[in-house]
Amino acid sequence: MKINLRTEPKGSFREINVKRGTSLEEIYKSMADELPYLKVAARVENKLADLTTCLYRSCDVELLDIRTQAANLIYQYSLSFVYLKAVKDLFGNTPVIIWKTMSKGLYTEFPEREISKEEVVKIEARMREIVKEDLPFVKREVSRATALKYCREDGMLERRRLIASAPQVERVSFYSMGGYRDFFYGYMVPSSGYVQYFKLRKYRDGVLIHLPYAAAPDRVARFDDEVKLYQAFKEQREWDKLLGVMYVPELNEKIAAGQARELIQLSEALHEKKIAQFADIIKRRGKKLVLIAGPSSSGKTTFARRLCIQLMVNGLDPIYLGTDDYFVEREETPLDEHGEPDFENLEALDIGLFNSNMRDLLNGKKVDMPTFDFVSGHKIFGKRMTQMKEDQILVIEGIHALNDKLTSFIPAETKFRIYISPLTNLNIDEHNRIPATDERMLRRLVRDYQFRGYSAEHTLNTWPKVRTGEDKNIFPYSDYADVLFNSYHVYEISVLKKYAEPLLRAIKAHQPEYAEAQRMLQFLQFFRTIEDDSAIVNNSIMREFIGGSVFV
Repeated sequence: MKINLRTEPKGSFREINVKRGTSLEEIYKSMADELPYLKVAARVENKLADLTTCLYRSCDVELLDIRTQAANLIYQYSLSFVYLKAVKDLFGNTPVIIWKTMSKGLYTEFPEREISKEEVVKIEARMREIVKEDLPFVKREVSRATALKYCREDGMLERRRLIASAPQVERVSFYSMGGYRDFFYGYMVPSSGYVQYFKLRKYRDGVLIHLPYAAAPDRVARFDDEVKLYQAFKEQREWDKLLGVMYVPELNEKIAAGQARELIQLSEALHEKKIAQFADIIKRRGKKLVLIAGPSSSGKTTFARRLCIQLMVNGLDPIYLGTDDYFVEREETPLDEHGEPDFENLEALDIGLFNSNMRDLLNGKKVDMPTFDFVSGHKIFGKRMTQMKEDQILVIEGIHALNDKLTSFIPAETKFRIYISPLTNLNIDEHNRIPATDERMLRRLVRDYQFRGYSAEHTLNTWPKVRTGEDKNIFPYSDYADVLFNSYHVYEISVLKKYAEPLLRAIKAHQPEYAEAQRMLQFLQFFRTIEDDSAIVNNSIMREFIGGSVFV
């Protein structure tokens, strides 16, 4: 039987011969020594598959390592499984919550006890024993009724509540390893021996599981104490307690009970209160230059406009600017490693002109500000003569706004930096988290289709390149911010589902984006849909993506 095999992203396919019924793991292990990185999953004819999958006909196969988002999440689920097994072996049925990714790791907490540094060392040692034992991960897909029975038997109260609150879920996957059983909605590696790269650290009130770098899968990421990110998550958790929604079942129950409108209004009020607080701080500190940055689909434009209104309430007269008008001439745009224009590179901006214009404005001079013509690829002058008055303040939004190189000529004491991102704090249950990158991709998917004329396939196809640019140009500067704004709404996935689900379902099996579309649909099945989103106000960040915004 002939298999067209690819082992590197964007690499070429080569033909190999295998016996009918050969597993993907057997194919991988036959050539593992030739490959640079550990493979944890595969795409078979554009469908995501775990390595235990057996092949019975000729097909195209692509082996995946954690440089691919879907495979990265599979590694994280598998690492979490080993971690939870180690905790159970050492401490019995001690509850553990796997919260979020931060400081280049998975942040976990023990709600009923404090874990010491010595105990963290023991957990890591037990994990390494489990890895050495290479215990098989046994998957069993069961009916809804059987899943509820398992949850009762294993004391999984939150998971039982999840399944009960999502009537559209008909089949559920459970994994077992060495006598430990748990529910995970994604795929896993075949056995514990695959989970080779990790490190544990006692961190704040919990434990941080260091993950390997996505760009260098055989190296565990170094620790960066992202203080502001931790504080933002902690604040959001307090908001979620106020809203009464810590897990997806609680959200589903509120929607089923007709409480979505109240939930939306309360979440929007929390946003408005936070933006008003920022405006008060800026006024009190006498700042003249506000810099706003964040990754794709964070809601930067809406946030900046709402902040301008709150600054006006404080008696200030803001001038709102984007950095897109300061692109270098098209022919001067730097190229990426594939020889394509890299518009997200800092060098794609005319830094000298930007600094000169901003400094002159702050000094009260009249400035001929450019307008970038995206058709011709050149800046046009003479259309925007601008001069700041005494009570005016500059509000600038752009992906590089927190990079000091962008404003290197401007005194630090005049600047106020804001980092914005939707930091999803809603978990499916205690052990299944929702990656913030997935939430942002849903936002972008809906916005691109509705307002930019892009198909869902296009958005999914270009997303890895967007993420690479964010890792390079945005995330390293998040902790330089004076404040961090979490643009996430606890209700939003249930709203976005109505718009995104048909787009994802329209992607066919023969298309390269099919596997990612199916992965997204897999986690969306646990959410009830908010069909009536009329309660979302017209200045909401959500309106930037679903339509009806007064700003965009």
